Order: sequence, then structure tokens, then C-alpha cells
Amino acid sequence: MPASAEFLAFIKEQLADFGPVSVRRMFGGAGIFRDGLMFALVADEMLYLKADAISQGDFEALALPPFSYDSKGGKRTVMAYWRAPEACLDDRDEMTEWAGKAYGAALRAHKPAKRAPIRRS
Repeated sequence: MPASAEFLAFIKEQLADFGPVSVRRMFGGAGIFRDGLMFALVADEMLYLKADAISQGDFEALALPPFSYDSKGGKRTVMAYWRAPEACLDDRDEMTEWAGKAYGAALRAHKPAKRAPIRRS
């Protein structure tokens, strides 16, 4: 089920205190970006936030599941995005806190582009 425009607008509104974000539709869902880094995704009207070894325990402590999907070959793929706590949908301060954790994970995972070596003649 594709992410509805209404749900995406609601999520963007909840993230207003976090800072400017952009939403890009992809694969029936949407990615949520800040400064060009994807830190959240929406699939099936659910918000998932990026996590890493530092923040994953926060999601696990609340028994929140990771985002997963079945690939064409029938293999289950689990991504580093975890369902956002329900409180994020009700409380902007809560959303700002969790979005900060997700953005931190995105920053830590970001690898700067490698520069091509300088050719000398």
C-alpha cells in the first residue's frame, strides 16, 4: 500500500521542530531526508527511523520491530530502520528526540564520496 499524501504531510508536520526535511517517494513508500541524508522511511502508513549499533537498543527496549520486506527471490530482507514509537505520532517533542537519534545514525553511516586520484603526467 503506497504512503498516502495525508500521512506524509502529517509526518512532515510532526518533524517541523526537528528542522527542514524533504520527502521523496520510492518503491511505494517514501524516504524522509535532512541535508540529503535519509533518516526515516514510510511504508504501509508506518514510520520507520534509522538505527545503528548505538541506537538500536532504544528500539529493542520498546519491542519495536525493524522494517523488512520480501525480495523477488522470496528472501526476507531486514533493513536498519525500526518502527517509530507511537508517542512520536502524538508528541512533537518525542518526534524531535527520536528523529535526532535517527539522523545521528544516518550521519554515522554516511561515507563521504571518495575523490579520484590526481593524475600526474
